[in-house]
Amino acid sequence: MFELCLMCPEDRVETISEALDALDALSVSVEDADAQTAAEQALFGEPGMPPPKDGWQRSRVLALFPTEATALEASALLPAQDFFSGCEVLGVSLVPDQDWVRLTQSQFTPVEVTPDFWIVPTWHEVPAQARQIIRLDPGLAFGTGTHPTTRMCLRWIARHPAMGGRVLDYGCGSGILAIGAAKYGATDIDAVDIDEAAVASTLLNAQANGVRLNAGLPDKAAGLYQTVLANILATPLKVLAPLLCSHVAEGGSLVLAGILERQAEELKLTYLPHVKLDVSDCEDGWILMTATR
Repeated sequence: MFELCLMCPEDRVETISEALDALDALSVSVEDADAQTAAEQALFGEPGMPPPKDGWQRSRVLALFPTEATALEASALLPAQDFFSGCEVLGVSLVPDQDWVRLTQSQFTPVEVTPDFWIVPTWHEVPAQARQIIRLDPGLAFGTGTHPTTRMCLRWIARHPAMGGRVLDYGCGSGILAIGAAKYGATDIDAVDIDEAAVASTLLNAQANGVRLNAGLPDKAAGLYQTVLANILATPLKVLAPLLCSHVAEGGSLVLAGILERQAEELKLTYLPHVKLDVSDCEDGWILMTATR
């Protein structure tokens, strides 16, 4: 494959990307040309923040083409267009052949939850210090342990091994929290998600880890649970407050993640009619909030 590299201002990124697609580019990606410098920009798009932009002030647009001829043709055609004003062709280069499977796998190494609790991809050796592991590979569903919210939930589970009773993982994604609960002694677990692909992923991951749980769509959640886990985002957590709290048994625990530090007070106020939330962990600007019914 051959890569065409362009430099574009923010307001040209979408138009240039569409033009590259029309020129039969195999893929188009956009990078911050100022990444790893003092001028680097962060584009988040979290709830309550402005939506992410199409690009950065100085965007590097990379397009892959199947042949050198098609890449060179695109590099000649684009500068002749009016919409290319302010953009620049940086060049066309050959993309070296690589073992893409191995390259992708190398980006996912074992993740430490606690010193003796690790998430380990199937192609990696288990760390010597690991006493408890979850085997999990990157997939279609969210939750591989690389995000702080997932790690904080798993740390909470590891610190409460005698969970007992029923456990609900609401918005289960890959099923990693439900599997973690099973690893630490829970035996009656429901994992639910609105995405059928997540439900399928949860069942496969549970089987791969040798644990038993029930997985399904949200209507699968029924009755009271000793522990309710929900790693989603602040906005759906606010909407779901009455529902989630209605599933927490007397004396049970509610564990919420996907919340930024600045969103703590609004979550506390939303849940106050039901339970008193407290911040019990924090990592990289994210917090874990918990309550006892």
